[in-house]
Amino acid sequence: MRSVTYNEFGKPSDVLRIEDRLTPEPKAGEVRIKTILSSIHNHDLITIQGQYGTKPKLPALAGSEAVGTIDAIGEEVDNLEVGQRVVATGVEGTWAEYFTAPASSVLPIPDAIDDEMASQLIAMPMSALMLIEFLELDAGQWLIHNAANGAVGESLAMLAAERGIHTINVVRSKDSADELTEIGITENNVVSDDDDWKEQVRRIVGDGKISGAVDSVGGQSGGDLLSLLGHGGTMAAVGGMSGQPLALNPTHLIFKQAAIKGFWGGALMQKMDAANKNRLMQELVERAASGKLKLPTGGTYGLDNIKEAVSGKVQSSKKGKILLKP
Repeated sequence: MRSVTYNEFGKPSDVLRIEDRLTPEPKAGEVRIKTILSSIHNHDLITIQGQYGTKPKLPALAGSEAVGTIDAIGEEVDNLEVGQRVVATGVEGTWAEYFTAPASSVLPIPDAIDDEMASQLIAMPMSALMLIEFLELDAGQWLIHNAANGAVGESLAMLAAERGIHTINVVRSKDSADELTEIGITENNVVSDDDDWKEQVRRIVGDGKISGAVDSVGGQSGGDLLSLLGHGGTMAAVGGMSGQPLALNPTHLIFKQAAIKGFWGGALMQKMDAANKNRLMQELVERAASGKLKLPTGGTYGLDNIKEAVSGKVQSSKKGKILLKP
């Protein structure tokens, strides 16, 4: 079979290659999946660069989430069947014609969810749901987040709304705000390029207070979110897209009695018990099947075009998840 591999860490478009490998056989507790579509996540690219929180042993197989059909089942697996269409996430080697996955990482997908959505259904939307619970937010409360037109941000706005949580969706430009509108996120979108954007936020909240914040940018943008947080609120540090350290005013921490907590979805998901994980996954399936969760795509590429698919040109201009088709 064909698989995307790398022998060294570095720029993905430089180090990735297509390799012919033996089709893997599922071990006990595993299934083998014939890939239909696989997603390219930012954490996949960071992993290939060697800059993620964990590093795979080299040579390594690329990709971590995909939709496909089960074509072989290992011993001790009795809850899945050959021919089922499933999604798998948090696994290795999904940028390939076939890959194996623990049965516990596999979720059957109903026909109401198409392949494009299924291929990206778990990783980023799951992080969004986990963030809501990480911040202990309830219906009626306010949440503010930056990079709101990113994969996690869009899912966060939609999934929070379904739980009755109000979101303020901060983006950098009018074009980014238009991206949110195009997928049905039409309320409380704020452009940080506007000089008065903080005043816009305060007018939106009115007499209420912001209980939670999600910072994916770092630098001054993270500090701005902290300045808008209400007394006793919590901010989750999720990413550092700016490449700058968080610029925090200590008076906001002290007099707001605020808290900042680091959020690493992958690590938290590894520790999550099966019942909780299944509960959140089923919520995602229900939201996707009902049309309440929308996941835009930015194009589909074949494995032979992997270098183009992961290139800075494609990744920087995308308006949805880039997908790979074997």
